[in-house]
Amino acid sequence: MSPTPEHVRQYIADNLDCHHLEVYGDGAHFEALIVSSAFEGLRTLARHQAVYRALGDRMKAEIHALSMRTMTPAEYETSLNG
Repeated sequence: MSPTPEHVRQYIADNLDCHHLEVYGDGAHFEALIVSSAFEGLRTLARHQAVYRALGDRMKAEIHALSMRTMTPAEYETSLNG
């Protein structure tokens, strides 16, 4: 069974404290907006690695591709207020 966007969302939320989390996809390819305080002081690569750790082996077995935007809560608020 292919994972749904809700499955992927739950996998991330279970293992990473998220301020805001959106996941879209078709069962193999997913896009996510992940907002977490855990990203404070981290560069993009380290943020993505944190998400991959949260997903664990699911990245190898269930999820073919994940495109993500990772933001801190402050970065997210700034993006909303343009």
